[in-house]
Amino acid sequence: MSAPALKQAPLREHTRILGLGAYRPDVIVTNDDVCQWIDSSDEWIRQRTGIVTRHRAPADISVIDMAEGAAREALAKAGIEATQLGAVIVSTVTHPFATPSAAASLADRLGATPAPAFDISAACAGYCYGIAQGDALVRSGAADYVLVVGAEKLSDVIDNTERTISFLLGDGAGAVVIGPSETAGIGPSVWGSDGSKWDAIGMTHSLLDVRELALAANKAGSLSAGEAEVTDAAIWPTLRQDGQTVFRWAVWEMAKVAQQALDAAGIAAEDLVAFIPHQANMRIIDEMVKKLKLPETVKVARDIADAGNTSAASIPLATHRLLQENPELSGGLALQIGFGAGLVFGAQVIVLP
Repeated sequence: MSAPALKQAPLREHTRILGLGAYRPDVIVTNDDVCQWIDSSDEWIRQRTGIVTRHRAPADISVIDMAEGAAREALAKAGIEATQLGAVIVSTVTHPFATPSAAASLADRLGATPAPAFDISAACAGYCYGIAQGDALVRSGAADYVLVVGAEKLSDVIDNTERTISFLLGDGAGAVVIGPSETAGIGPSVWGSDGSKWDAIGMTHSLLDVRELALAANKAGSLSAGEAEVTDAAIWPTLRQDGQTVFRWAVWEMAKVAQQALDAAGIAAEDLVAFIPHQANMRIIDEMVKKLKLPETVKVARDIADAGNTSAASIPLATHRLLQENPELSGGLALQIGFGAGLVFGAQVIVLP
């Protein structure tokens, strides 16, 4: 007996980014501020990373607050109501709750319920992962419009005295609305992972370790883990990295991925108007520009100087600033690439909104 034929959503050939939004916290932390906690200098940080300042959110501003600010601007620029969203995707590694997701809360705030909502944990590649999924959802007919947000409050997971990564990091959020298009606005995604370098970037310890450390710190062996009070801030998991491993991997391997994204889109470097890499380190950006042999006509996003490394938020924030400063780039082709803890990576060529 044959089953009845199932109906399927109509497929769409093309998508594009319709609107872009950003949220930058008001608190600005200088290199001199950072050097209160580590033995370094403004000159050393500038030379090694290109960072001059970074934005950090005050205690009363959450990941979801920042995501909402960026999302509302993106929706307004796209001319889309939240009720029209077919999915809400938030890329973050700093939402303080394992569950429920930041995306579900954001969808409720925006009035997008009952749109499906979920988080992506792909660190600094999270935004490009979100673009890949948003593009696929719209083209498959599963959604008319998809909101993709990269939002991070990295200041919650740093130890100010730690020298490998703490001085690099900032907070913020960026968001885009993806919708159908008559012409291609998002090229094929080149994405993947290399778990053999899983420990190159990560946390000092796990939440399971926190439970045990909390019990030991409080000498509360007779109490359950839920009853123990955490009195030692040092047991809170914070970020750290093997800087040399990450730098070599980013410079040598990610330029190859970026070139693969150009090839997949069927374009050459000279066809680009902009290059928007993850804002990890200015030296990494400079090396990638050389390896890709980008012509001087290509604008290179260097938001890291003022914003620091904001992980999943860095590419949309950098794109937002680039378009603010160079509105004539709108409608041109940009190559974007994210890479980070996992190690994970993702890249696409897009038409700038």
